[in-house]
Amino acid sequence: MTAGRDNWVDDEAGPLVRPYAMTRGRTRQANRDLNMITLVVAAKDVIDTVALDADYVAILELCHQPLSIAELAARMNVPIVVVKVLVSDLIEQREVIARNPTRDVRVPDMKLLQAVLDGVRRL
Repeated sequence: MTAGRDNWVDDEAGPLVRPYAMTRGRTRQANRDLNMITLVVAAKDVIDTVALDADYVAILELCHQPLSIAELAARMNVPIVVVKVLVSDLIEQREVIARNPTRDVRVPDMKLLQAVLDGVRRL
């Protein structure tokens, strides 16, 4: 820490209180389905900058196009858990739509895999 500076700031770690303050002390999101690859998009074209806190407005401004939770965290320079809590709040307020990418759960055909393996071995 730098002498003479506020004890809540560490030159290497950065501000120590901001994420806690951004989520009002919450560490868990209400919506448990959110993960790093969840895609988030603003539900409305117009952002109510008067009714919403600045952090919520920042998310909505970034989410005109779908963005993942991880990308939001990177662009906002905050931990992923903070973005999950804020996005969860926005989902409850119906300001954003969040969807997890669909997974293709089809198992590859074993005959096809064996044919590929045989071809590689012949090389």
